[in-house]
Amino acid sequence: MNKKVITFGEILLRLTPADNFSFEQAPACEKSFGGSEANVAVALAGYGMNSVYVSKLPDNIIGQAALNALRRYGVDTSFIARGGSRVGMYVLEKGFSPCSAVCTYDRADSAMSQACPKDFNWRKIFDRADWFHFSGITPALSPTLARICLSACKAAKEHGLTVSCDVNYRSKLWDMEKASAVMRQLCRYVDVLIVNEEEAKVLGADMTEEDPVSGFHRQIEFLQKNYPCSVIAAVARLNDNTAAQAVIWDGTIRYSQVYPLHTVDPVGAGDAFCAALIYGIIHRMHTDELINFAAAACALKHGIKGDFNLASVDTVRQLMKNNGHTGVQR
Repeated sequence: MNKKVITFGEILLRLTPADNFSFEQAPACEKSFGGSEANVAVALAGYGMNSVYVSKLPDNIIGQAALNALRRYGVDTSFIARGGSRVGMYVLEKGFSPCSAVCTYDRADSAMSQACPKDFNWRKIFDRADWFHFSGITPALSPTLARICLSACKAAKEHGLTVSCDVNYRSKLWDMEKASAVMRQLCRYVDVLIVNEEEAKVLGADMTEEDPVSGFHRQIEFLQKNYPCSVIAAVARLNDNTAAQAVIWDGTIRYSQVYPLHTVDPVGAGDAFCAALIYGIIHRMHTDELINFAAAACALKHGIKGDFNLASVDTVRQLMKNNGHTGVQR
């Protein structure tokens, strides 16, 4: 079932200080690329989907390197606009207990943040497409991009696409008030909503439970009354980030099993969850299988270096079959 999935966002140059140094100490950094919707696009391409990524990149060697990183994994880049002067960047300093990892963004005035409506012909982009995915990071980049996202959502619905959104609130990009004003409008066009406890507040839900998984029940009650989504899903890290469990509502609530985490690189784990959720819905997985598939993909990404989840469908299913544990495959 090779459905066409459109993802829309900003791909970033990622610098990771070598040998677990801080950026200030590091004599060198590892270069890679990532970004929420790009991570989803790569994972879907790896699952064999017709994955199309829409963005804007400068016509220089860094922009071309970002384009090539996507093409390497089979992502269709034919609708990426070219222009602007720079690729957005972030530095990831890995955290070790008791310190958490730190992402430092340098994306002001990036090509994508300066995108304008004429860069994206949604009629052509959505031709013969089945699904449109974006996250709350994209409209946070500029007021113009917020309007472009709204136009994209309206066009997607006019073309009969399923629309998914990972609310993905980033306090370093905008404050809660601005995020709420924009995301509450955009989510009125969303069919599949991915949202955690903090992000539920962006959409107007007042969540106070200490347990992020059990708190999903009250979150659902509010969201289904106020937004037209048919599926709501979340994934939470448990037990001091040593395990993950996911939950979904599609008329009834189902929980995944708890998957242990062996963390090499947690960045992109939520995007791996989104991609697996999209894949499972398109392939009409039963709800119990669907949420376990998505949770297993999230768990696997923790063990993969870089933003992209490179685990195959078979690898995800193997983790599900082994109840969250992997061994040597011979």
